[in-house]
Amino acid sequence: MKKISRRSFLMIAGAAAAAGALSACGAASSAPASSAASSGAAASAAGTDKKWIIATDTVFVPFEYTDETGAFVGIDVDLLAAIAADQGFQYDLQSIGWDGAVAAVQSGQADAIIAGASIKQERIDSGWMFSDGYFTATQTVAVPSDSKVASFDDLKGAHVAVKNGTAGADYAESLKEQYSLDIAKFDDSPTMYQDVLSGNSAACFEDTPVMAAYIKQHDLALKIPDGMENDGSPYGFAIMNKDNQPLLDLFNAGLKNIQDSGKYDEIIAKYLG
Repeated sequence: MKKISRRSFLMIAGAAAAAGALSACGAASSAPASSAASSGAAASAAGTDKKWIIATDTVFVPFEYTDETGAFVGIDVDLLAAIAADQGFQYDLQSIGWDGAVAAVQSGQADAIIAGASIKQERIDSGWMFSDGYFTATQTVAVPSDSKVASFDDLKGAHVAVKNGTAGADYAESLKEQYSLDIAKFDDSPTMYQDVLSGNSAACFEDTPVMAAYIKQHDLALKIPDGMENDGSPYGFAIMNKDNQPLLDLFNAGLKNIQDSGKYDEIIAKYLG
């Protein structure tokens, strides 16, 4: 699995809000046809007429985002489509944001989440059931292009920005006491980046591939200093209801197949080179 140098669990209340978001914000729907090799397994595990509701984030480049044509794309989007095609199951992908996606799965309004969710013991202890890891990402910082920050020593006592409930936020918290960081939390990545660009924060914390892709895509005046990333953790597809275990099994089987076939590498290369 390719390792590139997100997210820690935030318990979300508000099932009613998640239900409303699901009904209003569907971003993509897919119902791929079964292949001869996988249709039997899919039928026995999930039922051929079952359409799974899968929640995701809205802007988490390069894993899920809207491209210049208005299409919802990304590594998670393409991996899910390839896995569903391989295993012959139907799904409805709902782009409702990270907090909304977590709340929707918790409340039963969605069956699963795929949104660059880091596999963390705290989440497992809280009831998340993860697939095999499908991508490993580190967390790091971004600073203004003209910043002289080259190490965490240079950030001592600084005001920094994080996105709520993410592995990047966890990384900042782990360094807070040692470097006397003053941490500001935001609901989405673009607002977090803007806080740094406006000079309110000296740096922001996020997953390395996400940060690099977003900075490049939007030509932001930010840079990622060398040597400030952690060891990272794998992303996983997740359910929170054991009745949805068949979907988790289908995802794992399909993931292995597309890794073996080379399709996985094609998707990663499409977005990351």
